[in-house]
Amino acid sequence: MQVAVLTFDGFNELDSFIAAALINRCRKDGLEAFITTPTPVVTSMNGVEVTGQRPMEFVTDADVVLVGSGVKAREVVADDRLISRLRLDPSRQLVGAQCSGALVLARLGLLDSMPVCTDRKSRPFVEAAGVTVLDTPFHAEGNIATAGGCLASQYLATWVITRTLGEDAARGVLDYVAPVGENQETVDRALRAVRTATATAGTTPR
Repeated sequence: MQVAVLTFDGFNELDSFIAAALINRCRKDGLEAFITTPTPVVTSMNGVEVTGQRPMEFVTDADVVLVGSGVKAREVVADDRLISRLRLDPSRQLVGAQCSGALVLARLGLLDSMPVCTDRKSRPFVEAAGVTVLDTPFHAEGNIATAGGCLASQYLATWVITRTLGEDAARGVLDYVAPVGENQETVDRALRAVRTATATAGTTPR
């Protein structure tokens, strides 16, 4: 199972790297994430240059697509040529968005009436796109999920691992990366966020 972590120019390092790093701890179980970029090299909001592991067209074949956020998200959704290269299908893929990545899902017409999570700075732009924003860090309906706040990327990764490999796999990853002495608290918080969101919205694929 392959995961495309969509990473655009001006990306937020926490959003792309945390999700990719957590998911890649499941390589031995057949789940692997790749930084997926529209150009060979992208530069983060803090000037970090990263070479993409997969071209953006990889999203079509990936089992999971996570749309990262960044300071140029509004430029991304305004670029018709760029958006036309994003062919996502929630009927056969898990699709997630981090913070301003929700703008991309809205632009692609994937949300319908689904509310989303996003960060505080992106919120007015997401709402201007006609999307309801929740005051929670994570929300999922069927095969689509959104997370709000940089560190909520751990919840997006937890959702992916849980949906593909099961809760025990997610528990093992979270326990390993948790701050020392806060293992159980970290595991419980992430799993609770995912369980609560999916239980509230239901888990029937859209």
